[in-house]
Amino acid sequence: MERTVGTIVRGVRAPIIRQGDDLAQIVTDSICNCLQAEQITVGDKDIVAVTESILARAQGNYAGVDDIAADVRAKFPGGHIGVIFPILSRNRFAICLRGIAKGAKKITLMLSYPSDEVGNHLFDVDLLDEKGVDPYADVLSEAQYRQLFGYVLHPFTGVDYVDYYKTLIRDCGCECEIVFANKAAAILNYTKDVLCCDIHTRARTKRQLRAAGAGTVFGLDDILTAPVNGSGYNDFCGLLGSNKATEDTVKLFPIHCQAFVERVQALLRQRTGKTIEVMVYGDGAFKDPVGKIWELADPMVSPGYTDGLSGTPNELKLKYLADNEFASLSGDELKAAISAKIQQKDANLKGSMASEGTTPRQLTDLIGSLCDLTSGSGDKGTPIVFIQGYFDNYTK
Repeated sequence: MERTVGTIVRGVRAPIIRQGDDLAQIVTDSICNCLQAEQITVGDKDIVAVTESILARAQGNYAGVDDIAADVRAKFPGGHIGVIFPILSRNRFAICLRGIAKGAKKITLMLSYPSDEVGNHLFDVDLLDEKGVDPYADVLSEAQYRQLFGYVLHPFTGVDYVDYYKTLIRDCGCECEIVFANKAAAILNYTKDVLCCDIHTRARTKRQLRAAGAGTVFGLDDILTAPVNGSGYNDFCGLLGSNKATEDTVKLFPIHCQAFVERVQALLRQRTGKTIEVMVYGDGAFKDPVGKIWELADPMVSPGYTDGLSGTPNELKLKYLADNEFASLSGDELKAAISAKIQQKDANLKGSMASEGTTPRQLTDLIGSLCDLTSGSGDKGTPIVFIQGYFDNYTK
């Protein structure tokens, strides 16, 4: 009988993970239990994906606000820091900001407007036109911002992030002023020492600041790149990718991800006899059409993956073939023609009209987004995702 389904995605339940747990073994056991309980036949090129959160938890990769403060103090001995372009997030940035404030004497906080880098809005973008504000040129003080835009609560959290961040900084005994600008160099009118808190644009921001004559320039990816007083760390992305754990600690992005995925792959091969691809995933990359928020607040979607997940898709657009090359065919004849075209396709379709619109993103970004939507961020209890048929096409 002809197969009637394509890609199948399953969220797999796992125990609550604690520091010191052998996560590779737990993932292997959870997948094998799932295969047996659901009577699933496993195959080569199936995919097992593990959320970064449980890997960091198993590693005990945590840091406290005092650890952050110590590293900030060492890197910014002058005491007055320009903290620029943070995202608006209690989960992602508030605890980091507490640590930064505890390590500084004064913070000039420069917020981008009307939204942060990932789409959290301070206010509706249409107000820029109404108020005659040019976001590319105008630098606003807090008083000017309030006069123009008032007190706007975030539609999802109900928080006025301007007041929230200012209060948080001052509660740490640090002086605070807030300005609004979208050009990095604007901060140099207040201080020459800058901590860049943007995620995906951080390299460009640092380069622009140094070219404009900044003194000390670091990013969140430069804070806690090594242990401080025995803390966790991430040698690649520092504080980027961290999440709130408690009111005084953050869970950092996991380390040693490549060794982890390779061990899981080896364990699964021992148990199943199949070569299963394995990846660690964080935030997916997709936009909420209502809140206008991009999900991707991690420095990358996947910090570790096995070799079979490298590259981008190499696919033909079925509707293009049906509407153009095979427009005169239908039924079984159309099916046979398209199947033959797929079987004969080039190994690299880049630039081909027949592949136009097939989403040429990295496989790990596509799969990671699928996994993030599957596992969610709440109480589903499925931090492992098992995918079958992802690499199949119409002929399989």
